[in-house]
Amino acid sequence: MSDMKSVFDASVFDRFGLKVPIGTDLNTFSSDFVDEKVGCLSNILQRRSYRKFTKEDVSEELRTILVSCAQSASAKSDLQQYSIIDLRDQVKKDEVARLCDTEWLSESPVLLVFCGDLRRAKRLCDIRNLTYAQNTLDSFMNAAVDAALAMQTMVLAAESVGLGCCCISQVRKRLSDIANLLNLPNGVFPVAGFVAGWPNEERDISQRLPSSIILHQDKYDDSNLSSEVNEYDRRRHEARPLRNQINSSKYGVSSFYGWSENAARRLAEPSDLDNLKEFLITRGFDLA
Repeated sequence: MSDMKSVFDASVFDRFGLKVPIGTDLNTFSSDFVDEKVGCLSNILQRRSYRKFTKEDVSEELRTILVSCAQSASAKSDLQQYSIIDLRDQVKKDEVARLCDTEWLSESPVLLVFCGDLRRAKRLCDIRNLTYAQNTLDSFMNAAVDAALAMQTMVLAAESVGLGCCCISQVRKRLSDIANLLNLPNGVFPVAGFVAGWPNEERDISQRLPSSIILHQDKYDDSNLSSEVNEYDRRRHEARPLRNQINSSKYGVSSFYGWSENAARRLAEPSDLDNLKEFLITRGFDLA
């Protein structure tokens, strides 16, 4: 148990750059339970995104298991309002990569697109001779969350067997083109892409914001955000300094360029994923 606890503590430190006071209750469990569960938690804490893969295939059996795991995710009211497009045709994979301006997607052994799906809900009502009454903004959100939960569950399942993964927001860059390529009907919209394969690169762990910023006790309170982010910037810079400064011709060259400066510069520029509302309206979403 002591060895596993050391691994767990190291995983927490790698993720946050801090010694987090957790794990003391592990002593209350049997050693077998601790080794298994702590190992699982450490794997989650150590997760990272991969973009380069070997040419080894992911077997059909494993693909089936991963989809089964994804479908085991929580779903709002058990409505399961999502669909997954599995891209096998190399021509289509190449086109998705082009539309996403992300060339390496075409070389990924597994390339999926997770979609929110309200079409199925409407069709169920039609099949049962009822009138669909939930073409709403809340239903859109439910479908997007269902798709995201399924995708993240697939990520955890894939990583548990040694696959590397990455989630791709760029499938929303040219929504109409992607939708036409994938034959998405009205009521179905891309949420994110997903790639997986056997890793062929070394990746470090991205430090995350401390829980003191993310977790709020009983009420929202960000009164210490500035000082806590400054500390986070310094810790993260020591572990992995950012080499390139966004739009230095406009914002200048900062003597210290931390995560928050990088994020602020990114957020100060218009996103190239900004046509979602228009796309949804043309695809039959009411959003009321």
